[in-house]
Amino acid sequence: MFNNQYLILRNNNKMKYIKSNFQIFKSSNLLVAFLLILGANVNAQVDRTHAPKPGPAPIVKVGNPATFVLPNGLKVYVVQNSKLPKVTASLSLDYDPIIEGNKTGYTEIAGSLMGEGTKTKSKDVLDEEVDFLGADLNTTATSASVNALSNNFTKAFALMADVVLNPAFPKDEFEKIKKRTLSSLQTKKDDPNAISTTVLHRIMYGSKHPYGETETDKTVEKVTIEDVKKYYSTYWKPNIAYLVFVGDITPANAQKLATQYFGKWQRGIVPKFTYPVPQAPAKTVVAIVDRPSAVQSVITLAAPVQLKPGSENAIPAKILSNILGGGDLSSRLNTNLREKHAFTYGAYGSVNSDKLVGSFSAETSVRNEKTDSAIQEFLNEFNKIKKEPVTALELSSMKNSLTGSFARSLEQPSTIASFALNVARYNLPKDYYQKYLSNLAAVNVGTVQQVANKYITPNNLYIVIVGSAKEVAKGLEKYGEVKYYDMDGNVTEAPTSKAVDASVTGESIVKKYLTAIGGEAAIAAVKDVDIKGSTNVMGTDMEMQQKYVLPNAFVQTILYNGTPVFKQIVNNGKYEMTVQGMSQPLDDDTKAGLDEEASFVSEVYYLKNNYSLTPKSIETVDGKEAYVVEVKAAKGKPSTNYYEVATGLKLKSTTSEEGEKGAVIVTTTFSDYKEFNGVKLPTHITIDQGPVKSITIKEVRISTGLKSEDIK
Repeated sequence: MFNNQYLILRNNNKMKYIKSNFQIFKSSNLLVAFLLILGANVNAQVDRTHAPKPGPAPIVKVGNPATFVLPNGLKVYVVQNSKLPKVTASLSLDYDPIIEGNKTGYTEIAGSLMGEGTKTKSKDVLDEEVDFLGADLNTTATSASVNALSNNFTKAFALMADVVLNPAFPKDEFEKIKKRTLSSLQTKKDDPNAISTTVLHRIMYGSKHPYGETETDKTVEKVTIEDVKKYYSTYWKPNIAYLVFVGDITPANAQKLATQYFGKWQRGIVPKFTYPVPQAPAKTVVAIVDRPSAVQSVITLAAPVQLKPGSENAIPAKILSNILGGGDLSSRLNTNLREKHAFTYGAYGSVNSDKLVGSFSAETSVRNEKTDSAIQEFLNEFNKIKKEPVTALELSSMKNSLTGSFARSLEQPSTIASFALNVARYNLPKDYYQKYLSNLAAVNVGTVQQVANKYITPNNLYIVIVGSAKEVAKGLEKYGEVKYYDMDGNVTEAPTSKAVDASVTGESIVKKYLTAIGGEAAIAAVKDVDIKGSTNVMGTDMEMQQKYVLPNAFVQTILYNGTPVFKQIVNNGKYEMTVQGMSQPLDDDTKAGLDEEASFVSEVYYLKNNYSLTPKSIETVDGKEAYVVEVKAAKGKPSTNYYEVATGLKLKSTTSEEGEKGAVIVTTTFSDYKEFNGVKLPTHITIDQGPVKSITIKEVRISTGLKSEDIK
């Protein structure tokens, strides 16, 4: 049962990950100026033996927003721009990051719940009023915002104020948000990039630092609505808040609205926190998160650095970041790992500033067999940029690019507001942005090399690898001590592989599984099965239905709001698959998989059809020893099943599928076995490839009289 859930994915696995950067530069005024200069100098003698000297950095006039402070301490900024009849108001909190402990996740839940109704308006009423005004209203753990057309803005702003000052925190919506959060965590468990980030933060910052906390099923389950209310009452205070208006609004009107709707908001004492400053490891640590079925490894190399926003090294560090590993394909990391060695589609790196602690990091994804080589090339580039100055061309090109980006950003009114907030939040000099381009122009190759030597530490890194340990681990000890972690960042044992005793056969393993789920007699007594559950497709919850009439009829349907979006059927040798109502062609492998699925318990089908069942080894799966059995049939794709040694239950199954980028391993895990009419079935199935991520079984009815005509 469920051994061929990957069939759902066959016509939905064309996924592309494209990262591109486009720079568009056009200005009719600049073009006219350029043509005039060209005409005046067309006959001039030009000395091409020397590069022209750069001119002085341009003088930047950054507009200043109107500012005022309400008596309760709320700081207000207004950037008036009447080009469009729209206004945006955003309120943000500025407090020290907090440790959430064994309830990590409660602040994000609080932020989501704030927008789900007020003391005077239910969620439905609030949503209806926002929609009627054509507005957008959003809340997070530390912010609230609204935007609307000018003539509707006063009413929309009043709704935002009501949400901020009078949240109802409805219990039913709280439970829904927790459920969505848990569903999101399930999705992240199948995302190697998310796993890499979680593990890196845990080992780099530690569990006692706010940046090192890990949101898990257990921490979210422990969150109560009282935690949410306490967070709100403690941290949502005007004296640590900034209110920013941008758009078609005068400072006078903004002050009137701020005073009217937020003037009575009571200030309060907000806790302050300090934390030990994380340090780079004395020696490099290699952290491996084992994903046995992975064909690629996600590699991240990182270390904490002491770099504050706006400090003297912040601008040189930005130049360094872009030359080394910016998104441009011409960056050194991309030129090496992508263009020269063809290891990856993209390699990136950066030095980042932060109010608490900055970071240096670089990352990529490569095929398992190239993991060691890719790490070595990262280190080669790190050492090179430390030992050899960047070229004058690299530096001038990057300074020109950053100058252009800065100039273009000034066209957005929101930039003025964001600059003013940065000055206030990070205690920057008031003329920091006015002098930005002159400070950028002053950076030379020596400055970049000095910053590289300060922040890039090839011998003091955390190297996190999420991939198949047995394929990538060999030889990595030359970079540093190798340790193993689970997906939550907890230290775990290295995966082991043992030989299977000669007395154990594939048939005996399969028969032990059949005994574990109820026995061959109980399974043979099953005449038909009706299953209902839920699934998650690309983040969207949907219904799932399955019906079996044994021995050879089966239908699986995925429904969204009651409408079938996917269906696959086999009924007495007739096959059908539809996606959003469109019939799909079926190859022989897919038909063979449907025949196997129609048997209800795949292992029964194995034995009846003389499948080749070969024990390969004993490996650890989620801390449990499991027999690894290679399963082959005359038709259909081979698979590998993992059966727990102690109980006989099937823990997971893997199958190789062809994707646009080559072979992709589809892994399906089985858990939460429950008994239905004497037969145990897994009630939670997780798939780590394609749009379908998980299936939860909610209802199973066995031998209720279904007929083959019900399979449609």
